[in-house]
Amino acid sequence: MEAPIGVDPSLDLVAEINRLRREKNAIILAHYYQDSAIQDIADFVGDSLDLSRKAASTDADMIVFCGVRFMAEVAKILSPQKKVVLPDMAAGCSLEDSCPPDAFGKFRAEHPDHLVLTYINCSAAVKALSDIIVTSSNAEHIINQIPMDQPILFAPDRHLGAYLANKSGRDMLLWQGSCIVHERFSERELIKLKAEYPDAPVAAHPECPVQILDHADHVGSTSSILNFVLTSPAETFIIATEPGIIHQMQKAAPHKSFIGAPGVDGNCNCNMCPFMALNTMEKLYLALKNETPEITLEEPLRLRALQPLERMLEMSPPVKK
Repeated sequence: MEAPIGVDPSLDLVAEINRLRREKNAIILAHYYQDSAIQDIADFVGDSLDLSRKAASTDADMIVFCGVRFMAEVAKILSPQKKVVLPDMAAGCSLEDSCPPDAFGKFRAEHPDHLVLTYINCSAAVKALSDIIVTSSNAEHIINQIPMDQPILFAPDRHLGAYLANKSGRDMLLWQGSCIVHERFSERELIKLKAEYPDAPVAAHPECPVQILDHADHVGSTSSILNFVLTSPAETFIIATEPGIIHQMQKAAPHKSFIGAPGVDGNCNCNMCPFMALNTMEKLYLALKNETPEITLEEPLRLRALQPLERMLEMSPPVKK
């Protein structure tokens, strides 16, 4: 891949990024699905909400969020005084794209008696139309606090919504969005892989369709999957989520083996998130150097989006120290 315009290919990118980070009092956040080089240079690696909360607790003047746009928006919502930049503003999300604010607003208006629970993988504008934001880690805990007679509208991921409805015993109205990465796993190929590795537990993200989750030994968020493979006595695992997480697994447990769940063609290459892949070390360097592309939110929108996020934090289980 050629370096972006404005980047000298002979530059020591790691050294330059570290220099700029110090000069600008910047913090670099990397989601688990980022390229391994970006994960290795980041100050924090993790799930999107956890990263934003860590950034908010620092005295950094600038946040460089190596992830996708909605994640950087959450960082800005929680840290309005900090400058937030995203290496590539085109790094969107299929779940966010599947839930346009105007259409979602009309859908919500058609169901005024429903409490709106919205997965964090959505735009700030959709968050502003929501009652409570949830993550894959805390959604079940939050749903269990809602009275059984309260109708729930869940958006935008229909697979996560169906999984939560089954776990909680709730009849939830689901927006019909989905993640292109998790929809690409093949049940047929997964069964073949399980036959080849019969002792390998399958760990899957609840954004996967039910036919994949039915074969999983563990279903949970990205951080939950990481914890599962690190604490399990098994030596080999099949991982049904974006394969970027495998880098952290290999670093933490080099004696174990991790196999990406296959796509329809029998391999997992098609399951790499094309949006996450837009961020590169060169673009990270330019974002630090030029302090762009910058995430900006109108203050009224930020405050409306902040309310359901704060309600989520109030209803979430205590953070383990």
